[in-house]
Amino acid sequence: MPNQHDSFDSFGFKPQILKGANEAGFVTPSPIQAEAIPYILEGRDLIGQAQTGTGKTAAFGLPTMSRIKGGDSVELLVITPTRELATQVSDELFKLGRFAGLRTVTVYGGQSSYRQVDLINRGAQVVVATPGRLLDLLGSNRLKSFAPSIVILDEADEMLDMGFLDDIKEIFKFLPVERQTLMFSATMPQPIKDLASKILRDPVNVKVTPPDENANKDIAQQYYVIEEHERDDAILRLFDSEEPSRSIIFTRTKKEADRLSTMLIAKGYGAKGLHGDMEQKSREEVIKSFKNSQLDILVATDVAARGLDVKEVSHVFNYHIPFDPESYVHRIGRTGRAGKKGIAITLVTPLEYKELQRIKKFAGADIKMQQVPTLGDVKKAHSSKLINSILGARLSDEARRLLTILEEQIDAQQLALKALSLLIEKQNISGPDSIGVNPQRLEKLLTDHRRDRPLKRGGGKGGGHSRFRKPFGDRASGKPRSKRY
Repeated sequence: MPNQHDSFDSFGFKPQILKGANEAGFVTPSPIQAEAIPYILEGRDLIGQAQTGTGKTAAFGLPTMSRIKGGDSVELLVITPTRELATQVSDELFKLGRFAGLRTVTVYGGQSSYRQVDLINRGAQVVVATPGRLLDLLGSNRLKSFAPSIVILDEADEMLDMGFLDDIKEIFKFLPVERQTLMFSATMPQPIKDLASKILRDPVNVKVTPPDENANKDIAQQYYVIEEHERDDAILRLFDSEEPSRSIIFTRTKKEADRLSTMLIAKGYGAKGLHGDMEQKSREEVIKSFKNSQLDILVATDVAARGLDVKEVSHVFNYHIPFDPESYVHRIGRTGRAGKKGIAITLVTPLEYKELQRIKKFAGADIKMQQVPTLGDVKKAHSSKLINSILGARLSDEARRLLTILEEQIDAQQLALKALSLLIEKQNISGPDSIGVNPQRLEKLLTDHRRDRPLKRGGGKGGGHSRFRKPFGDRASGKPRSKRY
């Protein structure tokens, strides 16, 4: 077992790589970094199990870039399940390796493959790729001298969920037998364990999450029981009461994501949808705007948000309850990252209540029931904040000048009332007074659940998504393949 490390200075990175870490603000290693980095520096194969947002990119990026020689060919290959994650990983590796002069290329579909191939063949040392496009390039023999000495599978369980496992197995047939292989995954289902046994050699296992900790302890999890037709009103009311700084709303369908984002924009919120039917350029622009805080709200489907790593997300909203418990854990993991506190809110109809109990059992989390605040509750809370803001406001010279002008036209009481009216009007709090299942029906719902009786009422709309992937064509490159995956 390697020694524990309290700072990045103690790992023994190359000076240029250490400078990149320092410039990026890394001071104290996270648990996955402290555990994994020494093994990776030794050249060991490794299985790292940790949730997204725990610092995995730096955990594999810093030691691997410190080990590579920095020649004119690809030495480090990172395979990620989605375009968005590929871009994020590539950006971080570029920042960490820029002082060492390492060139990084991102490879994914939807962009010119000719440009990607040209950039790689011009002498990139690091390639971050999605499985489909990488397999296309390898199968067509368009990459010259492509023999990375270090290969990393990031978010391996996501690749399984998205149907990439066969592609991954095929990709490894093109890679050198002698290599260092690292696998990172939040969970280890049996197919991933089987893959690991084929592509890794005597790996060390690093796991930083307790066995029963499926849900982040930094996330306050809540649910609200509503009627089906109240979903939009409930979202708006909760935005008014919670006042999230940056949030993601998850929907089941692409159509729902578009409709809900359009509704929020019409209500004056900075919102955009994100789903698989969007053009790649539009997807990238939306994610960039959300990361840069130009957008406050992202309305996304599960597939579109896979691998999305955005810091400072204060709230996650489940517009519909997810189809399966695993999706719930992935969704709420977009908040409460890197030691920050987060809130996850789920809207549930009476018909969906039993599904919620199944999720609670799987996640091992205390998901607390809450009542949607009334219109009066929200107005009262906003009024209290307004009073505190006014009492704590700093007096400006411009305010004094305007007051002098206005005092000649209106008395002080009328002036104060008009100013307050303007401020209250800007709050724009509206909607029905009460939202959610009435107390009598809610009590019956809880009683039925305790007695394990089937519910007789309820309703819900649902939907789904599918992924269509074109089969990989004929590979007549003649390039020899190794027997080892």
